[in-house]
Amino acid sequence: MHAAAPARPSKLSIIGAGGVGVAIAYAALIRGSADIVALHDLDGPKVDAEVLDLAHGTQFLASKRVEGGTDPRVMAGSDVVVITAGAKQQPGEPRLALAHRNAEIVKAVLPGIREHAPEAIVVLVTNPCDVLTVVAQREGGLDPARVLASGTVLDSSRLRWLLSELVRVDARSVHALMIGEHGDSEFPLWSRAKIGPVLVREWEQESGERFTDADLDGIADDVVHAAYRIIEGKGATSSAIGVSTARIVEAILRDERAVLPVSSVLDGQHGLSGIALSLPTVVGRGGIERVLEVPMDDGELRRLHASAETIAATLRSVGG
Repeated sequence: MHAAAPARPSKLSIIGAGGVGVAIAYAALIRGSADIVALHDLDGPKVDAEVLDLAHGTQFLASKRVEGGTDPRVMAGSDVVVITAGAKQQPGEPRLALAHRNAEIVKAVLPGIREHAPEAIVVLVTNPCDVLTVVAQREGGLDPARVLASGTVLDSSRLRWLLSELVRVDARSVHALMIGEHGDSEFPLWSRAKIGPVLVREWEQESGERFTDADLDGIADDVVHAAYRIIEGKGATSSAIGVSTARIVEAILRDERAVLPVSSVLDGQHGLSGIALSLPTVVGRGGIERVLEVPMDDGELRRLHASAETIAATLRSVGG
């Protein structure tokens, strides 16, 4: 009998060595999301310094290797390419205002991906990620199943954390999703949200009181504006988006078929097509394996379509 050939090391490449790109690399290296993590950026001294800084911790990391540079060939052999390159969101600036600047940046990096990592699943983190997912899919001629955005994975984590703090249970026992745009029109799917097996709307506090609609609106508002608070205080969000993106990468590379609220180009779900927004999605080695059509109440469906129109309007403005 011949010994089986060793499996090829998995590889994650990240375009953009700014705060978010480095946070994703750092999280992926610590978590062992991929065997090899590569950073690509046009700023040579910056990317070289970041790679060196990460490499110095190799003996303490779960991943085997970190590399990078200014040459797009560093992406060769990538299984997943994450795009973080783009202009930073300024304090008080809506994510959609970044659309024009960052659409051009995404268009500029696509040829390098096509040439050096043609088999990779592409994950957009650059904002506005929903708009840019459509831009990348169309401009790159990509299979819609193989391009997705981080979407509301982080927003849903924020929602679960907030609820867990309020009811004093482990965040992993809270099952709640933010859906729609990764931005101001996103909203919680309260009709399906649970704490353990109990619907959030039926959860009784120790006092016997239930959440009022005003309570739930306040929680949703805190989630929607969480990034703005962080940007005002430290200039950018980085740590949590690093960990949540690493989690998406793991779902792909390990073919987990995990259900995550990533953003992808829709094809008729809830009557929506040709735009990208976040819905519960089965994520595996093929990228988007299936977008789930979760039953919603009438108010949620209206909000979903309103969120879709917000994204569509921005797409029209950037010629998408």
